[in-house]
Amino acid sequence: MSSSEPPVETMWEGRFITARRQGKWEYVARSRGIRAAVILAIDEGHVLLVEQFRVPLGRNCIELPAGLVGDETAGEAADIAAIRELEEETGYLAESMEDCGEFYSSPGMVSESFSLFRAIGLTKTGDGGGTDGEDIIVHRVHLDKLDQFIATKRAAGAGIDVRLLLLLPFGQP
Repeated sequence: MSSSEPPVETMWEGRFITARRQGKWEYVARSRGIRAAVILAIDEGHVLLVEQFRVPLGRNCIELPAGLVGDETAGEAADIAAIRELEEETGYLAESMEDCGEFYSSPGMVSESFSLFRAIGLTKTGDGGGTDGEDIIVHRVHLDKLDQFIATKRAAGAGIDVRLLLLLPFGQP
C-alpha cells in the first residue's frame, strides 16, 4: 500500500471472517491468518466431490473437498491440512499432496486465497461425511459423466462451486 492509499479499517471481526473498508472499497478477509486448502482428488477416472448445505446460499452446494488450514492448530502445514480434510470429508486418505499453487476465488469481494492440492495415492479408509454436524454427502463421479452430474444437481436446486469448471470440457456450462 502506498502512502496515498487510504488506511484499512476493520468494520467487524468474527472468529473466521473480518469485514474491512479501504476508502470506498469494502471486502471480507479471513481472520487470524487462516487459509484454505482445496483438494482435487481423482481416483481411477472418478473425481471425489462433496455436497453440503451452505448457509450463505441457503441450499446444498457441490464442491471439491476443502478445509481450513490453521483453524485449530496454529502453524499447521497446508498439505497436512489437505490430507486431513480429504479423509474427514470423503473417507479417502492421500499418500501425499501436490501443491498446484495459490488461487483467488472472488478477488473483487474477498481477499481470501486458497491453495489447490492434487491428491496422490488414494486409499479408501471410511465413509467420510465430515466432522460432527457437517453432514457431508460424498460423490465419486466418473469424469466422463461430470457434466451430466452437475446438470442434474443444478436442476435439483444445488449450487455449483466455480472450481468445478476445472474439470469440465471447454465450452461446457
